Amino acid sequence: MELHELLRQNRTLAIDQALHGLSRAALPHYSADDAAANRLRLEKLYDLCLQCIAQRTLAPICEHARAISRERHRDGFHFQEVHTAFNVLEEVIWGLITSHLQPPQLVPALGQASTVLGAGKQALAIEFVHLAGHPDPASSLDLSALFKGTT
Repeated sequence: MELHELLRQNRTLAIDQALHGLSRAALPHYSADDAAANRLRLEKLYDLCLQCIAQRTLAPICEHARAISRERHRDGFHFQEVHTAFNVLEEVIWGLITSHLQPPQLVPALGQASTVLGAGKQALAIEFVHLAGHPDPASSLDLSALFKGTT
């Protein structure tokens, strides 16, 4: 089964689990909002993740991450709150992958999910840094020098 098919088939379950995870995280702004508003946010993020995986593109999630950075920053959210929402969704998606896919499919599926959500988190972080008053943030982080010798 292709990853985008797995995500499409388990959309409601995944969003329910992510919403539960978000409520467990006790994030001030997300806790102050009602569950319906948080559900809509998670649905949008999930659907963009699914779209990016199916179409093999990172642009939609990066554009969304930059837009929500501006919106959440304006509304007084802390970076960690928004980043945690991405992490909660990633945890749920990883759970779907590991419980539904066979070992030969795990590495590519985990790689796809991590790449899409990682690109979104990177765009989120860069925009938040920019909004925090650092006018010339890095456009990308190259951390490859920190990781040598993977086999």
